[in-house]
Amino acid sequence: MAYATLDELKGRLDWELDEDELRIGASALEDASDLAAEYGRDWAATSAPRLVKTLVLKAAARYVRNPHGYTQSRAGDETLAWGDIGRDAGSVYFTREETRLLAELAGRRPCLTTAPIIAWGTTRRPGRAATVPVDYGGDPFPLYGDPVSPW
Repeated sequence: MAYATLDELKGRLDWELDEDELRIGASALEDASDLAAEYGRDWAATSAPRLVKTLVLKAAARYVRNPHGYTQSRAGDETLAWGDIGRDAGSVYFTREETRLLAELAGRRPCLTTAPIIAWGTTRRPGRAATVPVDYGGDPFPLYGDPVSPW
């Protein structure tokens, strides 16, 4: 299931694709769609947000333009280098910003939350000090984190 079509990918490229490039483009769309579902959500192809299609097309076009992941090209005395590709060179990938967008589209936003932690076997009753069980056979150890705390 791809979130974009091969014709849409052709529209993003400035040359006519040959047979091998068409095959590479189709597989790049599939790979980018799989990554979009992983980083975002497994949307149905017909109901995916438009931005998902845009991001899939950007990743696939990036791969079709440079499938071998070259970071430097030289022709005669002219040299062209790409320093922003990094470890993802030669693969279909989303940038850090694109993965953040996919997560937000899926409703997954990074956040900070708190959760009460209570030790196993701990007794917590309002107005009384809580206790923690001990393994040395003595009385339970008081857990002072309550309003009843002596500190």
